[in-house]
Amino acid sequence: MEEIVNKVAQSALTTIDLEKFYPQGETAVFDLKDHLFMELILKEKEFRAALQGLDWEVYRGKNVAIVCTADAIIPIWAYMLVAAYLEPVAAFYAFGDEEFVHKTLFLKNIATIDPEQYRDGRVVIKGCGDKTITEAAYVEVTRLLRPVVKSIMYGEPCSTVPVFKKK
Repeated sequence: MEEIVNKVAQSALTTIDLEKFYPQGETAVFDLKDHLFMELILKEKEFRAALQGLDWEVYRGKNVAIVCTADAIIPIWAYMLVAAYLEPVAAFYAFGDEEFVHKTLFLKNIATIDPEQYRDGRVVIKGCGDKTITEAAYVEVTRLLRPVVKSIMYGEPCSTVPVFKKK
């Protein structure tokens, strides 16, 4: 009887699982609307007092999305003031909704990949998993690796779709 050979295990493929770069932690939303006069007008003195009196500890260690859901004209400094208060407590914060914060963190995490460790390698970007991976993450990892690798494939080592092959 002929021995069964696992060609996948013997191949020089390196698999990158983007789930390892998935953003961690809880995301909270800071809505400026809640701190406006009649949820519509920013009065500087009252706004500053409201922020000063806020318990910022509720944002400790969280990823915070800074938004204003009211149809109000908000001066830029107001967002900066919120950011200044969040800096010492939040794990991360950005202007935008929860989806934007998630995507920004995901791309930030992917940026920690050192492309040089994959130089001249054959890389498979894992395609299936328990978490939803956005297209932006796949595009970013391709952008990082394309200049240095021999090939990029998508899927699982036993069943890949070729994406790039150096000629």
